[in-house]
Amino acid sequence: MTEEGRLVLAGAPIGRAGDVSPRLRDLLGEADIVAAEDTRRLRRLAAELEVEITGRVVSYYDQNEAGRAQELLESLKEGRTVVVITDAGMPGVSDPGYRLTSLAVEAGITVTALPGPSAVTTALAVSGLPSDRFCFEGFPPRKSGERSRRLGALAREERTMVFFEAPHRLAESLKAMAEAFGAERPAAVCRELTKTYEEVRRGGLGELAEWAAGGVKGEITVVVAGHVPGAVEPDPDELVAEVERRVAEGAQRKLAVAEVAKEAGVQKRELYDLVHKRL
Repeated sequence: MTEEGRLVLAGAPIGRAGDVSPRLRDLLGEADIVAAEDTRRLRRLAAELEVEITGRVVSYYDQNEAGRAQELLESLKEGRTVVVITDAGMPGVSDPGYRLTSLAVEAGITVTALPGPSAVTTALAVSGLPSDRFCFEGFPPRKSGERSRRLGALAREERTMVFFEAPHRLAESLKAMAEAFGAERPAAVCRELTKTYEEVRRGGLGELAEWAAGGVKGEITVVVAGHVPGAVEPDPDELVAEVERRVAEGAQRKLAVAEVAKEAGVQKRELYDLVHKRL
């Protein structure tokens, strides 16, 4: 046990165990406590690395994070080295870790990180999209209304955007992105990064949404190009006129609005409001 407690946020491999650093091997064998998002997965990783974990292993996941963070804080105050490791990537990035880190910082305890693989920066690097400025948006909201509002607020975001998404929600999220950002907005869907069946699909959001509708499996990271300032914006009057033209030809107004909005890359709700005001 050290004289001063130390919290170490350890980056775990996002795919292949061989991507870990020698420092992680040493740390797992030396730490007083290893707090793992999934203790069984940690044991498997240790076996693959041929490392014997001599410290105490405790679970640390979303559902028990609040209570377990307080417990781990007391161990840190007693001078122990506590390692937090999640299933993949860096703790605290859409994974448990932030709560304990905040408590440790507030208590004046040393907090450091053992850097490792990250799905965010890995996907950004292989996407082929601008990487000089980017933002991480985590998982889009699950409910369609909340998701549309969140994405709508990002429609003019100029930085490249990185999202996580569950495979069974990918198609609907890509469709929502196409409606919010435009069907032609460049994007990349990165699946199973660094693993045996790694796949990167690049194209417009509309095209990618159609591809994902056929079913996708695995860990997913989506990278979307940012808004380009000065790009030609659709003329509202022309959009409304196009909706009315289709209605005059027999289309239902709601369907006409949806089709025109998708083709123009504008928010369906905004176009509907414009059309409604002119009735």
